[in-house]
Amino acid sequence: MTAPVTEIDVLWVSAGLSCDGDTVAITAATQPSLEDLILGVIPGVPRVRLHNPVLAYRNGRDFLEPFHKAAAGDLAPFVLVMEGSIPDERNKAEGLWAGFGTDADGQPIPTCEWVDKLAPRAWAVVTAGTCAAYGGVHAMAGNPTGAMGLADYLGRDFRSAGGLPVVNVPGCPVHPDSFMEVVLYLLRQAAGAAPMIPLDEQLRPTWLFGRTVHEGCDRGGFYEQADFARAYGDPQCVVRLGCWGPVVNCNVGKRGWVGGVGGCPNVGGVCIGCTMPGFPDKFMPFLDMPPGAQLSSTAVVTYGRTVRALRKFTQASMNQEPEWRRRTRTEPVR
Repeated sequence: MTAPVTEIDVLWVSAGLSCDGDTVAITAATQPSLEDLILGVIPGVPRVRLHNPVLAYRNGRDFLEPFHKAAAGDLAPFVLVMEGSIPDERNKAEGLWAGFGTDADGQPIPTCEWVDKLAPRAWAVVTAGTCAAYGGVHAMAGNPTGAMGLADYLGRDFRSAGGLPVVNVPGCPVHPDSFMEVVLYLLRQAAGAAPMIPLDEQLRPTWLFGRTVHEGCDRGGFYEQADFARAYGDPQCVVRLGCWGPVVNCNVGKRGWVGGVGGCPNVGGVCIGCTMPGFPDKFMPFLDMPPGAQLSSTAVVTYGRTVRALRKFTQASMNQEPEWRRRTRTEPVR
């Protein structure tokens, strides 16, 4: 794009295999908020025209009008957001797994058909949630739909009209501020104010998914001291209760959930790996101790208990004022 971008449409398709939970999640974002982008209050950032079926005030053909225009090449630039996994419509003799709107004959338009038409014309293509990113729950082993993530459907060599690969923002649901931050970055990039968005091998933004839950967890210090929770509600590290935080790429432990507050392990819930490409199959059964946790947590016990004892000794000493500050009065105060 050569001309400065002042407004941009965001076409949000939630008609993959999904629960609309990602749409609901982003309404809690504050950095930036959805309202900030729609109202255009952030300097230098294009104003957003959002077309989301859950949040829309229009319906029917009126709502679908911008989608049809974009599919015909009459709407640009726009960002395509996909929510929900993509089913394989070729694995059955009749019917369809997912549709979005109806055609002139009143027949459902397959979601895959929308993706085929919109994705190549979109300036950027973003997935909201793990289902759209990697298939998620709907792509579990044995499912009849053949569901997959958007990048698997489009191919890893896919590039949008803006020259970008699919940008994955996984989570079940997606983290509100993380997703909106990615949208903000892409808007800045579209306006020529930011370089190419940095992505890892799984097409996740590196600054959001470069570290593990454990590395940012409020309870991480307890692990080092081999101080493990024995029951839900205990304040210590929950890795022995089934937490996968040490190996899961996610920033919720550091960022919190809404307004910096919450986050699964921060409030006592175990991490079940919902931002990972292997979710959920490779993380089941949930709430069982991960295979490596038994070995690693046992190995740290001797060291951790020693460190904890030494720290308590040092802490007790540091909690005392120096002797020279405690002067004894020889005369009563008058």
